[in-house]
Amino acid sequence: MKHKSLGRVDWTSFQPAPVIGVDEVGRGCLAGPVVAAAVILSYPQKKVFYDSKVLSGIRREELFKHVQSDHRYALGFASVEEIDELNILHASLLAMRRAVEGLGVTEGGHLLVDGKFKVPGVRYEQTTLIQGDSRAECISAASIVAKVTRDCMMGELAEQFPEYGFEIHKGYATLHHRDMLAALGPTDLHRRKFRGVVVEEFLEA
Repeated sequence: MKHKSLGRVDWTSFQPAPVIGVDEVGRGCLAGPVVAAAVILSYPQKKVFYDSKVLSGIRREELFKHVQSDHRYALGFASVEEIDELNILHASLLAMRRAVEGLGVTEGGHLLVDGKFKVPGVRYEQTTLIQGDSRAECISAASIVAKVTRDCMMGELAEQFPEYGFEIHKGYATLHHRDMLAALGPTDLHRRKFRGVVVEEFLEA
């Protein structure tokens, strides 16, 4: 069921400054880490940043370079082991917290967070936005940074397990990925507690 599209917001109106867009990528994958990004846009953007899911890979790369050159960002990660230990929600929030802390903002700060959960353990004002990656440019920028970073990571990790095609599906549950799991079993990159990862014939391994 698709959610009704929500309206865009004026992210520059939130106080106190700076406004920090926060998003994560990889929650729905069967393998690989969760990657989060926190972005402070140095100046307002109009019709530049969009939800990373609707952009081509080339355009995401271009916008990532734009963030690198003109704006400020930090990354946070949660490992496969942390995902299995904490569960995917808490691991995602942990990655977000690490990204926010990586910015080193010592005064002020208002987080705009994609989704409905606030980032725990940080001192900033926070506003959560459902579908925030398509409603606020600073969150859109964070989604792009996180997506490009994670895709690159999965491409590099694919060299360790070439049969699985991680460089193509990035750890999501595609038919090829599921077929490889059924044939070969999970790797060290797989989230062992996720449904679809622990194949019955490998339960005793």
